[in-house]
Amino acid sequence: MTFSKGNKIVFIGDSITDKGRKTDPLKLGAGYVRVLHDYFVTARPELSLEIINEGTSGNRVIDLQKRWRLDVLDHKPDWVSVSIGINDVWRQLDSPDAEQVYPDRYESVYRSLLQQTIAEVPGCRFILMQPTAVKENPESTGNQMLKPYVEIVNRLAVEFNAILVPTHTAFIDFLQRGTGKSLTTDGVHMTTLGDMLMATTWLKAVGE
Repeated sequence: MTFSKGNKIVFIGDSITDKGRKTDPLKLGAGYVRVLHDYFVTARPELSLEIINEGTSGNRVIDLQKRWRLDVLDHKPDWVSVSIGINDVWRQLDSPDAEQVYPDRYESVYRSLLQQTIAEVPGCRFILMQPTAVKENPESTGNQMLKPYVEIVNRLAVEFNAILVPTHTAFIDFLQRGTGKSLTTDGVHMTTLGDMLMATTWLKAVGE
């Protein structure tokens, strides 16, 4: 079993994780984090997991760095699930004159956050989610730019003995099936189908 009774899991990321959590009475939002919460409550009530959503819309990995202590370390979590990288690519497309987070900086900052967590929260483990997709076309410019970020997450998962959630792979596989069903509302933000695919990919990765 991956989780122990009473484990605390912090989910952190961008709008895909956020999904309206600030206006939700349970502070979980309406996305994949809510799906996972409801799964564990109904299917694994004996675990009594504490699930905390700390997603914030628009965030890149450098934004996580600014709030890592308050939103992750201060919770003293048993597990941290990280989903970040879409905006690191998206800003290069929609705001090319802004300060950018290219792959080398993305990797450096991401690694430093994991190292800091190990140092300050002994025993904490990581669940690293590949960034999903930029446009529902596997060959889109955004998805091509996303590849090195996905590879970095894969590499960090090995380096930190983390559970890797292959969400990018799952999205590309789904898109290549040509179902005609949309995973996103705008190429980035999830429909309920996108949230479900993220949640089921996460559950499979952690062994549920």
